[in-house]
Amino acid sequence: MALLQSDLLILGVVIGTHGLRGDLKVRGYDKDVSLLSQIRQLVFLQKDETVRVCACAKADWHKGNVVLRLAGIDDVDSAQHLVGCEVAVRREDVPVLPVGEYYWHQLKGLTASDRRLGVIGRIEDMFTTAAHDIYVIVGSYGEVLVPAVSVFLVEVDLQKRCVLFDLPEGLIQED
Repeated sequence: MALLQSDLLILGVVIGTHGLRGDLKVRGYDKDVSLLSQIRQLVFLQKDETVRVCACAKADWHKGNVVLRLAGIDDVDSAQHLVGCEVAVRREDVPVLPVGEYYWHQLKGLTASDRRLGVIGRIEDMFTTAAHDIYVIVGSYGEVLVPAVSVFLVEVDLQKRCVLFDLPEGLIQED
């Protein structure tokens, strides 16, 4: 059975090898890169559009990147051809989260609305602070930074592709 791009969740790119055992260093595209340490069957999309499925024997974090050890690859020479490949997992292999929790790929691009102001834009990015994650919403109010905390988040509707917030006055600069 052929894998379609829509069946895959692309999580990062192999940026090099790590050590002499053929480990691969992967730079994540977003917060969902942590899935590489949870899912054992990884898909590598090669530049010539061929697909290679490999079993992950080990996944660790090193200096902000994921370091993967693949079954059957045990030296730098046999790993080198995977440098530059995008790394993905099958969407069907992604673990289901508890109700009220979401992966970044589910939230990115959703329309963001506030109870009082209506549509304020789209969720374009997310970053982490010491206290909590922050949604970056870009739209008619410019770039709005919204703390990803339950007190502000009213509803996430993945079917309608929207998020409803109840933001405090002053968080968004109104004209």
